[in-house]
Amino acid sequence: MRMYDIIKNKRDNKELTKEEIEFFVKGYTDGSIPDYQASALTMAIFFNGMTEKETATLTLAMANSGDTVDLGLFGDKTVDKHSTGGVGDKTTLIVAPIVASLGCIIAKMSGRGLGHTGGTVDKLESIEGFNTSLTNDEFFTQVKNIGIAVVGQTGNLTPADKKLYALRDVTATVDSIPLIASSIMSKKLAAGSHTIVLDVKCGSGAFMKTPEDAKALAEEMVKIGKNNGRNMAAIITDMNTPLGKNIGNSLEVIEAIEILKGNGAEDLKYVACSLATEIVSLSKNISTQEASELVDNALSSGKALEKFKEWISHQGGNSNWIENPDNFPKAEFKEDIISEKDCYISSMNAEEIGISSVILGAGREKKEDAIDFSAGIVLNKKTGDKVAKGDIIATLYTNNKDSLKTAKEKFLSAIEFSNENPKEIPLIYEIVR
Repeated sequence: MRMYDIIKNKRDNKELTKEEIEFFVKGYTDGSIPDYQASALTMAIFFNGMTEKETATLTLAMANSGDTVDLGLFGDKTVDKHSTGGVGDKTTLIVAPIVASLGCIIAKMSGRGLGHTGGTVDKLESIEGFNTSLTNDEFFTQVKNIGIAVVGQTGNLTPADKKLYALRDVTATVDSIPLIASSIMSKKLAAGSHTIVLDVKCGSGAFMKTPEDAKALAEEMVKIGKNNGRNMAAIITDMNTPLGKNIGNSLEVIEAIEILKGNGAEDLKYVACSLATEIVSLSKNISTQEASELVDNALSSGKALEKFKEWISHQGGNSNWIENPDNFPKAEFKEDIISEKDCYISSMNAEEIGISSVILGAGREKKEDAIDFSAGIVLNKKTGDKVAKGDIIATLYTNNKDSLKTAKEKFLSAIEFSNENPKEIPLIYEIVR
């Protein structure tokens, strides 16, 4: 078999065989296929797309290119939730303890933040003592004992995807739905969970800017999962405006705790509970109405909060910080952003607001950058809110005083004001099952 013939077949819009796709993935992973041939194939895929069968085969081949997690000892109760990335998106911190308190098994690998989007691992590490680097034995023992563990991704999980994504990033082939879908789902399949619910973000702060593109991606990923024997659903959620009120690592953990205590921002609670409902419905094979009632009870009864404390404690975290979030370190400097007139906030650019939080120290622009866990933004007003002159729109927090001016300018550039109340944007566009 020759790589030349595989490239030619895809160039001519022919369906690649299972053997051809597996040959490519193996050869590119071990280095026997050079970058220039891999980039030729990805460009052919970019222009001609892939069939459902091709995409499923590519995904599985990448999933099997490195380490995989065998969760078979937990039966079909293992569940996972994945977000395509957003600003203020701390839903894993809420969803995981809710579904674990209801008997689902969460054995999850999560990523760190990069660019304007935050990462679950960074948020968890803002809790004193929390350990995201468990050994395999520690990981499985904890899952067996309490039904939940969240760790950082293993270095050899889907090496084919790591190489291929780096190549696509510099050859203008990132924006291809089959390649995006196979990249995300290869990691989900390698992680081993039986039920997977996807949160596909849509809007200014997301990779997919329109509901139509988000739906196409969601449908592709759901098909991949189903073709590989998984229970699947995808919820298309809005990311034109940051989710919740807090942006930044410890600030987001504090907000998640508030939701688990029955308080907090309604938009965040709605999205988190919708995700949890889909997971419970699929995992337990019950109606969404039954699942929704179970989720609501897990919150109102305090079961989810107790599971969160148990989880944090088992992974070395200081559970006193959960009991009393005032224990989280505070940033040394803060600055209020004050409205200069009576008006409405007509729109927010979530990506630009995310970048503002990165400038404050809440994120990293390069993988090796250090994070200031206490840095971030608290939003007092959001899209659609009426503000009066003198109202505080948001407060910026940082330990780097010099960053405040630039971050404030970036934040203000992300907001548009109007004299009229803007049209409401739905929090959830659609659910793909």
